[in-house]
Amino acid sequence: MSTTPLFDVVLSHARLWPGNDLIDIGIHDGRIAGLAPAGSLTARDSHDLGGRVVAPGLVDTHVHLDKACLICRCLDAGGGLKGAIAAVSQLKREFAVEDVYQRGARVLEMAIAKGTMHMRTHVEVDPRAGLRSFEAIRQLKRDYAFALDLSICVFPQEGLTNDPGTETLLEQALADGADLLGGCPYTDSDPSAQMERLFAMARAHDVDLDFHLDFDLNPQGSHLEEICRRTIRQGYGGRVAVGHATKLAAMDPAAFERSAALLRDAGVAVTALPSTDLYLNGRDQGFRAVRGVAPVHLLAERDITASIATNNVLNPFTPFGDASLLRMANLYANVMHLGPTDFRICMDLVTTLPARLMRLSNYGLDIGAWADLVVLNATDPIEAFGGLAEPLAGFKRGIKTFERTAARLIRP
Repeated sequence: MSTTPLFDVVLSHARLWPGNDLIDIGIHDGRIAGLAPAGSLTARDSHDLGGRVVAPGLVDTHVHLDKACLICRCLDAGGGLKGAIAAVSQLKREFAVEDVYQRGARVLEMAIAKGTMHMRTHVEVDPRAGLRSFEAIRQLKRDYAFALDLSICVFPQEGLTNDPGTETLLEQALADGADLLGGCPYTDSDPSAQMERLFAMARAHDVDLDFHLDFDLNPQGSHLEEICRRTIRQGYGGRVAVGHATKLAAMDPAAFERSAALLRDAGVAVTALPSTDLYLNGRDQGFRAVRGVAPVHLLAERDITASIATNNVLNPFTPFGDASLLRMANLYANVMHLGPTDFRICMDLVTTLPARLMRLSNYGLDIGAWADLVVLNATDPIEAFGGLAEPLAGFKRGIKTFERTAARLIRP
């Protein structure tokens, strides 16, 4: 009679988010293979979690690794969107592959240690940056695959139709392994022409699209309807996302509902970027500035795929950050006046919903899903979110990828 354990790893006495029951998680061949009452599963490699909360690996749908950690190089960028774009435009002319790699690695390691296991990074490709940043990020994707799945979205930050040579570079990046294509119509001299070209390129390469869109607080002049109409016409539902979309925060209720219905019908996803959106929007209103963050929890309630993401870390666009998605979701809850009964949807916006946006397969906490798991230093799911519980360990496909020792007071 065989005594070989059924599991490679068991995480015992865990509380699966958002539940409170104590269970054992059995892992085999990198997948969740068993869920049973605490103390009932065994394996050669067993970890007693002491009742701590376990969440699926966090999913960050919108990060800029190529221009992260630049703040000390441009302290006088001006504080606004145009100043930030201009400052980075100047700096990226001198970006070297090794420099981008080192700065990107800093953020990836922050993110991994905060529980992120899937990430989409936007990478600027144009005549100033060339393909140097893309080359660095492609190497990062390979080097950190043990802990995080990195998807590379190449895009034209400073315009496409007004920036000769950019389209050729984007085509080259897609041919060389970029995962998807992004856009930024509001910086282009012909926003509609940019959208048309990007949809055509995406179709030709069979890749998804992710646009920076509607990044201001004027409810008029939105490009959202055009994106949705093009998505429907191209049959690209479920393959298009927009980031920022802060005009949604400034619309009256009727306009918001019309936009939400269009997003739902088109199958276009929306990502809110709370730290950047709060920092850059509403500056002309001083301390009376409105919140300026797309209300993605309301979109999710209307069956629209949505997410909360990091965007920039320690650069002129956002001179803050530690790549913690839990902190970003917590910030969003504060901004939107969401209390404990809403913490679950906030957590969904950095786990299951962005997993849907990125079309991840076998994601979650069910049997058969990949064992991408993060252990939080809390024994209650509500307190884990509200108290910004530190991740104590992460398991990528069942293999531990990081650990953090809990702080211990040293009494006299």
